[in-house]
Amino acid sequence: MKAALQAYHARMQRVLEHIDRHLDDDLDLDALSSVAAYSKYHFHRQFTATFGLSVHRYIKLARMKRASYRLAYRDARSVTDIAMDAGYDAPDAFARAFRQRFGQSPSSFRKSPDWEPWLAAFGPFDNARSKLMQKTFTNDDVIIRDVPTTPVAIMEHRGDPATLGATIQRFIAWRQAAGLHPSTSPTFNVWRSERRPASPADYSVDLCVGTDQPIKANGEEIKTGEIKTGEIPGGRCAVLRVVGHTDNLEPAALYLYRDWLPASGEEARDFPIYCQRLSLFPEVAEHEAVAELFLPLK
Repeated sequence: MKAALQAYHARMQRVLEHIDRHLDDDLDLDALSSVAAYSKYHFHRQFTATFGLSVHRYIKLARMKRASYRLAYRDARSVTDIAMDAGYDAPDAFARAFRQRFGQSPSSFRKSPDWEPWLAAFGPFDNARSKLMQKTFTNDDVIIRDVPTTPVAIMEHRGDPATLGATIQRFIAWRQAAGLHPSTSPTFNVWRSERRPASPADYSVDLCVGTDQPIKANGEEIKTGEIKTGEIPGGRCAVLRVVGHTDNLEPAALYLYRDWLPASGEEARDFPIYCQRLSLFPEVAEHEAVAELFLPLK
């Protein structure tokens, strides 16, 4: 029974990965049921039973998530192009659907996103992905690496995680103006609190970009002092690579702390756990996003 269930989940995961890779294509029921190797007459019911969403709604949400990321974090593309990529024939239809789902027009969201309705709208989508996207880690997945000290520019986020998107938006705007592209200047997150602390006000994370350049403010959007310099200290680290579903690295962090560290005989060093973002959505499909988690060791 366990082997059969694992095989079933593998077939359904192939479908999610196919959707990720082909968001710009015609994802009809015939094609998706073929990927899963199930009858098209039963596939849509199996999909809904597994993920809690119809396949049609899942695809709509996947395209809308990519569109909203492009609006908030990538300003090079026009709203019309983003609408077409999301499967809409006209910008007006996209704008109506976007406003209905998030309470803002695409242009308004691009300028000043309201993240709370966005998070609520994508709750069912994230729950669906988490059903099969959770990876089971083993000791073989963890390597111990000596890492160099990395000078970084830091934007601190302190407070409700629901407002993190706005901080990310400002951080991206600043690093673009500073010419610190992710392909040449590494991206780090340093967590200084739990992912869900008892009080949202206690949530704390540093957004970092590797650079030894002098720090300059970017006009009025980035206040003087909002970006500061610091470093990620070098030394021995336990490193765990995560591929796909990198929005939530908590399961990987829990594995390092709860399973790997006690069995390893190692001791954690006095610096928070952090990650390096090696490839980012929406530049790559969500299941191809890669992050490495670093647990500093003595």
